[in-house]
Amino acid sequence: MIKTIFITLVINLILISNSFSKESFYDEARKLFDKEQFEQSKFLFQRDIVFNPKQAKSYLYLAKIFKIEENLKEEEKNLNTTLLLDPKNEEAIYLLMDIEIERSNFDKVKELKEKFEKVCSSLCTKISSINEKLKNFDTKDES
Repeated sequence: MIKTIFITLVINLILISNSFSKESFYDEARKLFDKEQFEQSKFLFQRDIVFNPKQAKSYLYLAKIFKIEENLKEEEKNLNTTLLLDPKNEEAIYLLMDIEIERSNFDKVKELKEKFEKVCSSLCTKISSINEKLKNFDTKDES
């Protein structure tokens, strides 16, 4: 009886400590990202994804790191994954619009902008910057 209780207690402690370590990957990675320690934070965000594959926030931060590293392919891949997991993630939509503007893919920008306008809550002021970028491209095309 005592042996069974002891084994149950040990197993519970292992499971609890394991779940805390999974949660701490994202938190620790976010702290490192804020300190601009991008390589270390990238590793921890990737590790967080291994344990929490549906963690949209980790994919978003990986996209931000790849943007800093100027790795467009990985940035876009992580933004698309973020939107797959969290279709209303306005920051991911905005960053993807930025990529499509650089590519001059205005049909995709228009589609993303409509989606962005529907879901925006905290980044709504960014719509004016997107409109400004689009206007700048229109004036370049006219000249």
